[in-house]
Amino acid sequence: MRGEDPKQEAMFSYVSPEQRVPRDHPLRPIREMVDTILQEMSPRFARLYSQRGRPSIAPERLLRVLLLQIFYSVRSERLLMEQLHYNLLFRWFVGMEMDEEVWNHAVFSKNRERLLNEQIAQAFFQRVLRQAQPYLSDEHFTVDGTLIEAWASQKSFRRKDEGERPPGAPREADFHGEQRSNQTHQSTTDPDARLYKKSKGAEARLSYLGHVLMENRNGLLVQTMLTQADGTAERDAALLMASKIPGTRRLTLGADKNYDTRDFVGTAREMKITPHVAQNTTNRSSAIDGRTTRRAGYEISQQKRKRVEQSFGWMKIIGLLRKVKLRGREKVGWWFTFVGAAYNLVRLRRLRAEAVA
Repeated sequence: MRGEDPKQEAMFSYVSPEQRVPRDHPLRPIREMVDTILQEMSPRFARLYSQRGRPSIAPERLLRVLLLQIFYSVRSERLLMEQLHYNLLFRWFVGMEMDEEVWNHAVFSKNRERLLNEQIAQAFFQRVLRQAQPYLSDEHFTVDGTLIEAWASQKSFRRKDEGERPPGAPREADFHGEQRSNQTHQSTTDPDARLYKKSKGAEARLSYLGHVLMENRNGLLVQTMLTQADGTAERDAALLMASKIPGTRRLTLGADKNYDTRDFVGTAREMKITPHVAQNTTNRSSAIDGRTTRRAGYEISQQKRKRVEQSFGWMKIIGLLRKVKLRGREKVGWWFTFVGAAYNLVRLRRLRAEAVA
């Protein structure tokens, strides 16, 4: 029998968003963790706002909305606010009533920039780690870096001593045949970005370098860092992050061939860290010898370290970091840290579900 095609004339609904979201929806355990974290951060938020003036968007809601933007790869604030208009799942996660007015996208962006900085992102990241404490290793870690393309075009990379564009001159510079380097040139769109390529034969792009320290037991990120792109930034950031690992026991630190240098390996051993670095024997001798490679733990670290690429893949494809839409090292840095926290939330939800099953 053919069904009817009734018109949508009903004006009221007696089913709340809480009832509409399935009990086994993946966002439910994440929201519980996020609510606990935001409640702990409430005193910090209170110190950031004045007691006078017009009420702004609640910081708790701002952070929940940004997590949704990451989880669902919403590419712009306009689309994000559009989703909040009619997506009941989004409204439930943020804590909005069904008839509550949605913010203007420009107002949302302004409030986001005023609230979020590296300190807030790090505070959120550390509280996620606190909830993940039972699943963290305190001995075995992996470090790696990834290239993050800046929101700037190659044509914005101009000479530093170049004056203002004269009237009538073309807006786009013709740089064909010109020798360009970070010492003589700088992006007019994002001055913090650097022209860099991570492998021979690849195209040099205006980029940043994002670094993570991962624990090897469950692949959770325990530290993040963003630096300008240069040849030694990965190794310098690795040692800096490793020095902040709490405790006095000896650690292992896995890494790829890029970290196989005598300076890095020697410094790591001075810090009482066993460098489980992949050997690089191309045109030179490796700094890693049989004292390290003969042990079974070295092979385990080489297997585990590859999991860090999963986090980079998630952060770039899902977390909108393939070509970041923020400019400046400070803004890109807090976004990188916040996306890392979102990745940990997803991992932690799965680990808790596996523990219960």
